Amino acid sequence: MSSTTLPLTAAAAADLGVSAVLESLVALERARAAIDALRAVAVDELRRLVTLTVPTAEASTRLGTDEHARAAAARRETATEVACALRVSESAALALVEESRSLVHELPATLQALREGSLGYEHARAIVDEARDLPASAHASFEAQLVPEAAERTAAGLRQKARRLRETLHPESIEQRHAAARGRRDVRLEPARDGMAWLSAYLPAEHAIAAHDRLTRIAQGLAPLDSSTPCTHDHTASRPVEPCGCPRRTLAQRRADAFVDLLIDGEVDETQLGHGVRASVLVTVPVLTLLGHEAPVPPTLEGYGPISAETARRLAAHAPSFTRILTHPETGTVLSVGRDRYAVPRDLKLWLRVRDGTCRFPGCGRSAATSDVDHTIDWQHDGATRHDNLAHLCEGHHLLKHRGRWRVEQREHGTLEWRAPSGRRYRATPELALRG
Repeated sequence: MSSTTLPLTAAAAADLGVSAVLESLVALERARAAIDALRAVAVDELRRLVTLTVPTAEASTRLGTDEHARAAAARRETATEVACALRVSESAALALVEESRSLVHELPATLQALREGSLGYEHARAIVDEARDLPASAHASFEAQLVPEAAERTAAGLRQKARRLRETLHPESIEQRHAAARGRRDVRLEPARDGMAWLSAYLPAEHAIAAHDRLTRIAQGLAPLDSSTPCTHDHTASRPVEPCGCPRRTLAQRRADAFVDLLIDGEVDETQLGHGVRASVLVTVPVLTLLGHEAPVPPTLEGYGPISAETARRLAAHAPSFTRILTHPETGTVLSVGRDRYAVPRDLKLWLRVRDGTCRFPGCGRSAATSDVDHTIDWQHDGATRHDNLAHLCEGHHLLKHRGRWRVEQREHGTLEWRAPSGRRYRATPELALRG
């Protein structure tokens, strides 16, 4: 009896295709994990070499004889090199340096699993993060219980298990660790798209939960209608004839509105939610925008970035705590910095703050408003107090310039040229063009 080959149906062929593509995706993920393992080894080798190149004499005079201080300086220098070479943030580069050191020297089983592709980098990062501060004697047991779990869990699920396991292995009580962690509490701003931003807080868990609960209770007591848009419908009837088309706020939106009012106004005013502004920042507005015309360059809000023309006009006209910066409609050159600041050179600090926008180290986004004005050529070395010898540096990069091995020169129009200890050069341009 001869055998016949039946043609595949379209559905069966699609199933085979799905299976093949999934196998390819798994293979690609394994390859990426192996590359991540190679990257960790390379980054740690870079850290080792930088440690060797930190001059002993310089370390003894600037860092003291403490080897921990010297190692910290080497990690920071490595992070700045990696950040500039790979065009990533310095915090991300520093995290990569620390993760690589931990994988290579403290968690060999995790690194080997990464090489083999049996876990991904997010899984490895979860193990590294939760192993931090554990004694070296606990690392082998920690890895032995977690690495096999990575094959069955997501990175988030593995982190949850690692967190519970860490509690059983950590020599310090949770009370001691919590007291130390409280010292790192902070609030951070992260610009987002479309005129929005994230404001997040790192708090003791009980405070965060209590604050969120209070916001939720306030939000539940607020009217769901958007008070900024008058309603023309009758909402007193228990059963309206037709659905209301008025804008309604979700619970999440009401929670956000209450959060803003509590922080800015100190109280929740349902009729003025989101309208109270008591901050002190700079708003840069092209002249044409104030006249109601569209400008080639959008207005900007210090510490955030582009905002809508309507928002800029409102802030410039009605928010006295905002300093209005007028710019040329085509070149972007600053023409004025507020009603009583026509002569720009007389207010050098504000002029530099407008020009720089942020710390002028490559890739740093720290606001100029919270940074130091630094002499590019030091004052003691005959550096002049002029706009072409001054630039904003955040505290960390200010110390790096004076105590580290990075060097900087100021070029025309406020551009800084930095030379890394490796010899690589990077240019950092100011945020705005100003006449000197």
